[in-house]
Amino acid sequence: MLLLATDLDGTFLGGRQADRLGLHRIIRARSDLRLVFVTGRGVETVLPLLADPLIPDPEFVIADVGATVVRGDTLAPVQPLQSSIDARWPGDRVILDRLEGLEGVERQGVPQERRCSFHATDLDVIEAVRERMAGLDVDVLHSAERYLDVLPAGVNKGSTLRALLSRLGLAADQVLVAGDTLNDLALFTEGFPGVVVGNAEPGLSEATAGLPEVVHARRSGAGGILEALNRAGVVTPEEEEEVVPRRGDAQLVMVYHRLPYREVREDGVTRREAHTSPNGIIPTLLGFFREGRPGAWVAWSEQATRDPRPFEAHTLVAPEAFPNLIASRIALTRPDVDLFYRVFSKEAFWPVIFSFIDRAVFHENHWEHYLEINRIFAERAAAEADEGALVWIHDYNLWMVPAYLRRLRPDVRIAFFHHTAFPPPDIFNVLPWRRELVGSLLQCDYVGFHIPRYVENFVDVVRAHAPVEVLEREACAPRFLTWGCALGVENSATRIRVGERELGVGAHPVGIDVARIGEILRNPGVRDRVTHLKEELGGRTIILSVERLDYVKGPLEKLDAYERFLEDHPELHGEVVLLSVATPPSRGMEVYEQVQREVEGAVGRINGRFSRLDWTPIRYLFRALPFEEVLALYAVSELAWITPLRDGLNLVAKEYVAARDALGSSGILVVSEFAGVAAELQGAVLTNPYDRKEMADTLFRSLTMLEAERGDRMARMASIVRKHDISAWGDEFLAAAGGLREPSATPAVEVPETAAR
Repeated sequence: MLLLATDLDGTFLGGRQADRLGLHRIIRARSDLRLVFVTGRGVETVLPLLADPLIPDPEFVIADVGATVVRGDTLAPVQPLQSSIDARWPGDRVILDRLEGLEGVERQGVPQERRCSFHATDLDVIEAVRERMAGLDVDVLHSAERYLDVLPAGVNKGSTLRALLSRLGLAADQVLVAGDTLNDLALFTEGFPGVVVGNAEPGLSEATAGLPEVVHARRSGAGGILEALNRAGVVTPEEEEEVVPRRGDAQLVMVYHRLPYREVREDGVTRREAHTSPNGIIPTLLGFFREGRPGAWVAWSEQATRDPRPFEAHTLVAPEAFPNLIASRIALTRPDVDLFYRVFSKEAFWPVIFSFIDRAVFHENHWEHYLEINRIFAERAAAEADEGALVWIHDYNLWMVPAYLRRLRPDVRIAFFHHTAFPPPDIFNVLPWRRELVGSLLQCDYVGFHIPRYVENFVDVVRAHAPVEVLEREACAPRFLTWGCALGVENSATRIRVGERELGVGAHPVGIDVARIGEILRNPGVRDRVTHLKEELGGRTIILSVERLDYVKGPLEKLDAYERFLEDHPELHGEVVLLSVATPPSRGMEVYEQVQREVEGAVGRINGRFSRLDWTPIRYLFRALPFEEVLALYAVSELAWITPLRDGLNLVAKEYVAARDALGSSGILVVSEFAGVAAELQGAVLTNPYDRKEMADTLFRSLTMLEAERGDRMARMASIVRKHDISAWGDEFLAAAGGLREPSATPAVEVPETAAR
């Protein structure tokens, strides 16, 4: 067993990427290698490293140049060591008062405890600091020719490590220390075996030149640590060599929970069918694989066991349309899918994403299963991707895939798109695994969202975990609303830096297939259905609501507002009908079954209260309708009432606009301010779904709106929907993520022999 006690910047985090990834991989794989971070950083600035999935977790952290010692997992102080150090510190105020008026010394703007750290380069100033500290029980340490630390007397990296080893019952020869600057000197003068890595501060190399237990490595950073481990026989050259994972030839890898086709099993035989909805995301993503582009689509396939035999892990998606696109199928069982997707994702993540944290349920064993499934997806994506390929991951179900994928394939580019909302930090940070999730998303090269508000929420979430530098911003107008909308922001980040990583972020609201909607509405059968519906509905004004049955959609709040509307406007009784279409959720989810019972009760109450022999105020359909039928309903409805309590975007709103535009008809779109589409569709009437009276009043004003205003609003919305259709969305996102590159003999990112697996 060996304990590696290493400085961070310039040492454990320094050197070639190949060496860093190789060292980190070996530590994670070896149970006999224990790790302690020994750093001049404060604990607060070590937190991002603890959330970084590429960096192995330390057992302990010695921070503040030795003045802080905590456990790596809980960050709890190691006692009684910490109390002993605390007792020696005179306090920041005493130090700063002694230095009052001294020019040439500037306090570092970094978190620091039980020490005062300054920038100072003038040797005379440094000597003046030492003189002013005379009589205090402190030490003054100068390193890297610019850093000056005032510490409790006798406290340094080496003394704190020595005390920690004594507590752990470890001998000096069970330790390897590593450093690169003079504030690491105390690690070596304690007599521990150690390595001064290549390109170290000359003063450290000179001070340790005569120490027999110290190796002066040729390689810098992590490479120097590997060199010392090799010399000591702890790590063999063979172990240091990387076994490169199998690579495919896919230039673009889609990682999505759904296959690009439906699997239908009948009479023991599985056949494939195309997805029927023209506005699903799948047809658009498939479009990137036309013209023979090599690609892979990673998704699950529900099977009786995870190892079904025989099982086709790879199938051609559509040989004629996409000759080089394979579906890389992952065999998951029904219990796997239920726990991963229908239970954990919907009970833990879904409520938090949409700010219903009181409904969230967290189970550690469910999280472990989620990690396992994400790891499987990442391993499959790593095996399919070509050198430097783009791996495009979709949605919160796969939040941890980037973490595993970056370890396996540091050469690939990773893009991630959220099809949902993204909450602010005070909501997101309720998640017990927030650090791991943020650390995973920071492994991406590009992260996309529907609207700028979600981009800013993401940046704020990251900022709650690590220092963030916004490198680029852009104005949101005129593409998005900035004022007068609950989700509006004036500008948003487009590129950020977190530590040494840079990544792009951006807003890309998903579009719809406008042309396909027009084609369907020109179909004679659909036109006949529209005529029949108008007759069936008796010429009344139709208020249409189409939504999945989900508490997030606010179905009860909508019914309460409609009841208030009927109370306030008896003159409209018999003139209007609320046509409510609720798509059933997945079976077996108690929370949705409860919502269904409450909605059906409310519908019955309102109809029982207001119905007449010739008029029923609500027509409620609890079933999934064919898309052609939904378009026919758009065609006969003068008003679409889209009022979720929260929604990532809401494509129903765009479909309604496209349908009315295709028919040359005006129409009214009333949208919740808390649906992402509200920030994009300028011309929609906005409403607050939490305000029953305001909802009812807005509905009345919209129904009595003059035709000229209706036409103007619809024209503005239709222009947006046509311009930013589904194809434009895909092209825009792909361009922002760096586009697709042609295969090359030279990898985009060097894949070293010691790259992490």
